[in-house]
Amino acid sequence: MAALTLRFEDGTVRIEGDGPCPSFVERDPRSETRRAPAFRYADLLDALDGRGVDYEDRVLDLDPLSGLDSAYELREYQADALAAWRDAAERGVLELPTGSGKTVIAIEATEELATPTLVVVPTIDLLQQWRRELAAEFDRPVGQLGGGEQRLEPITVSTYDSAYLRADDVGDRFGLAVFDEVHHLGGEGYREIAHLLAAPARMGLTATFERPDDAHEVVEELVGPVAYRISPEELAGDHLAPYDVKRITVSLTEEEREEYERRQETFTDYLNRSNIRMRGGSDYQELVKRSGSDPEAREALLAKQRAREIMMGSERKVDRLAEILDDHRDDRVIVFTAHNDLAYRISERFLVPAVTHRTSAAERRGILDGFRAGDYSRVVTSNVLDEGVDVPDANVAVVLSGSGSEREFTQRLGRILRPKEDGRPALLYEVVSEETAEERVAARRR
Repeated sequence: MAALTLRFEDGTVRIEGDGPCPSFVERDPRSETRRAPAFRYADLLDALDGRGVDYEDRVLDLDPLSGLDSAYELREYQADALAAWRDAAERGVLELPTGSGKTVIAIEATEELATPTLVVVPTIDLLQQWRRELAAEFDRPVGQLGGGEQRLEPITVSTYDSAYLRADDVGDRFGLAVFDEVHHLGGEGYREIAHLLAAPARMGLTATFERPDDAHEVVEELVGPVAYRISPEELAGDHLAPYDVKRITVSLTEEEREEYERRQETFTDYLNRSNIRMRGGSDYQELVKRSGSDPEAREALLAKQRAREIMMGSERKVDRLAEILDDHRDDRVIVFTAHNDLAYRISERFLVPAVTHRTSAAERRGILDGFRAGDYSRVVTSNVLDEGVDVPDANVAVVLSGSGSEREFTQRLGRILRPKEDGRPALLYEVVSEETAEERVAARRR
């Protein structure tokens, strides 16, 4: 009789019987057994095998999955990425540019492992996109958790929100977990998904792994470190469109300059008086906290927001956009902004459809379908199309405003990098208001 019996229970591995266990196993006085977090299941098996402990493994409850046959032939870098992941004990993150075919690598991994697979994605758009791809490749029903449906199949796609709610009761049903846009897993709530799944094989997919809050270190513990990384520059010209980035600086009008300087002075004067240095997010949160009870703090915060609006949405930026659109009449153009107000202003001036967080799913789908079909040659958006949406091919992007995030910049660049039939290079314009804080913001994201 085996010394130990392992079972899955509520997002943990329940260990019955006596025998040596690794240090991450804890005693549960309620059930008089021992438990390990479900995500340490593979580590637990390795530790028990290494110590020669006899055990009965009843953790995973996997439905048969056979006859998978994908028609994809991996490109060299995709095959290298998959091989690197398998060499890393089938755990780890693959960091590849948008448009480079990360989905294809995960599909090939599912075929090779022939194990029930859960794919976790951040948005309904991506959920539907993954379901279409998987159903087409494997010619079998694909389950769905999210978007009004809760149906399990050996291959299932889930939103992060639904996986967060269901992981503790489906955590024993999958041998492979694929986390698309895996940087989301660093969020306080979402990381519980990976904690509660027992899946020994784990793959994270992203174009930009590192998070400014360093939460990618948590992801490394739950999924594995970066197993393979390749940059847009390495793929440009062969597997992605060759591209150029052009930075254009514009000046503020006299009226904008006067108001910008006045608002900035209000902000900096308050910081100097209050001894807030604005060296990180905590300092900004302190200012927001004070603004609830201190009228001067509120005035400073509003002044900073107004100065930001001026530099990011200056008149000459919009005038320069008119010239860019005129120069690219025959191209497919996406204009990126940081705020809804600027997106709607551009939409009204140039009569182009706008996609913001206020746009309904049906309207957004109609706009993107029209863009794909050529009914529209340009679209403007405020952050919504940065990730998590299947965006039709474009070859010109214009960043009118954005954050200092390298991830945001890389994602926006990735929207124009899919290879073009005519071999034309992709082109990204950055339009920056000179002699403002936006110059530092642009430098950070580059």
